[in-house]
Amino acid sequence: MPPPFQRLPALKRSSAADTDPGNLIDQLLAEQKQLQTPVAKFSETHHRQPDLADHYRSLIPLTKPGEGEQYAFEVSLDRCTGCKACVSACHSLNGLDDHEAWRDVGTLLGGDEAPKWQQTITTACHHCEDPGCMNGCPVGAYDKDKDTGIVRHLDDQCIGCSYCILKCPYDVPKYSKKRGIVRKCDMCHQRLAEGEAPACVQACPTEAIRIVKVATNPKPEARRKNTNTNLFLSSPSAQFSSVANSAITLPTTRYIGREVPASATAADRLALIPQHAHWPLVFMLMLTQAGIGILLSAHGDLPLTLTGTAIFFCGMGASVLHLGQPLKAWRFFIGLRTSWLSREILAFSLFAPLPVLLSTFAALPYLPKLPIPPFIADLIPLCSRLTHFSAFPLSAIAVFTSVMIYHDTHRSLWRFPLGATRFFGTVVSFAALGNLIGRGPGLLACSLFAATVIAKLLPELRLLKLGEDEDAAWTPDTHSARLQLGPLGVILRARFTFALLAVLVSLTVPWIALPILLFADLLERQLFFQSVHAPKMPGNYGPTHGH
Repeated sequence: MPPPFQRLPALKRSSAADTDPGNLIDQLLAEQKQLQTPVAKFSETHHRQPDLADHYRSLIPLTKPGEGEQYAFEVSLDRCTGCKACVSACHSLNGLDDHEAWRDVGTLLGGDEAPKWQQTITTACHHCEDPGCMNGCPVGAYDKDKDTGIVRHLDDQCIGCSYCILKCPYDVPKYSKKRGIVRKCDMCHQRLAEGEAPACVQACPTEAIRIVKVATNPKPEARRKNTNTNLFLSSPSAQFSSVANSAITLPTTRYIGREVPASATAADRLALIPQHAHWPLVFMLMLTQAGIGILLSAHGDLPLTLTGTAIFFCGMGASVLHLGQPLKAWRFFIGLRTSWLSREILAFSLFAPLPVLLSTFAALPYLPKLPIPPFIADLIPLCSRLTHFSAFPLSAIAVFTSVMIYHDTHRSLWRFPLGATRFFGTVVSFAALGNLIGRGPGLLACSLFAATVIAKLLPELRLLKLGEDEDAAWTPDTHSARLQLGPLGVILRARFTFALLAVLVSLTVPWIALPILLFADLLERQLFFQSVHAPKMPGNYGPTHGH
């Protein structure tokens, strides 16, 4: 690890200056007249020596990484001025879209211990030892170079599912709507291969960014146990509560120089800005789980079975809309070893034939009798029972993989207990409603349905209590609660209103309660995506709605 601090050598003063204060003042005034801003100094250097190839080579290693090493960014906090020359150079050299950026500049604030302290910080891909983006990709569209350690995105392999964006704790991959794929920083590996500095390194007027070689551990788990939770900064006291634990992916970027206060936080930590809704995923998750619940409770009832089948396949169709390159999705099996998204695709693909079979068996009594051999007629009831019983374990596995997809992102609101309560709660509540529709209004069936709906609402209410206290310490959960009570308040109130309305309507007309409950759960799933706290690198100042 680099030393915690890098200080400039002390100013040398002559003995005459030590004894003559007036002389020292004159020296300092004369020095001030000769000082230049970093940009002016950078411009003057280029003017004197147009060919600076040798100079830029001093900002990158002269030799390739050896065994147990890889390339990494090193950022000097003492030198970073937040000028964004690195952002502009990266955008220009890589030909990015107008609103696309692979490098960002944010701000750190000192917090309670140092309220006037401030530091700009430049960030890009950290080329982690154990990249979350690569592990989560279902089609193998990421590659970590075995010689340099650079994590590259393979554009021609990407299906545009954006799961790598959710898996990265630092908000590094960026989705390109123009191309329907994700793209990210690759450390300008072509330039490095030719001995040239990356665009951001070459453009920085204060030489705050450079490429260095860092030691890596062949066993990530061994290093993970010894990694601080402080964002890979050289200062051991620095802890950013709005940034993910560096032990998740083992980033290699090194921030050196200036001491960071222990209470330092990102300048935009309190900004209550809702996240992307991911509407195709909202519909996919809610409809597939609702359809599964109705199918499990249909028990051969044809209208119920057809309704559950239609709802389920509407959800499956919505999932395709989330992909930028859906025709490449057949390659999902490549990521089965590491990606929960690949496993979800496989699980739902195995379950998908069952709704069709259940609908077919439910429709047989209403079809004209055909002359079929007796032994086949005897097998039909057996096949129907096997199909119905196999639907339970296969549907449970499919919903479990959906829970794990979001739990594996390490986002607080999506942790397993909360995710499982929401997802399996949708299945159970719609199964209870399907049972109520099939049997008709009754005290026991109505009570069971009401209990399932209320049981699902309770954890959501418990979360909201965290956001009511404006003086409570910031946590990812309080951030989510304040988002729901603030900018997303209308959606929150509508979600609870329609859920309770579905319970009341079910007492008289259960079929009418079905679309009402569908809408209530649609709003719940929207809150699931939009109110989550997404860990990322520090950003600039943002609006703070409330505390």
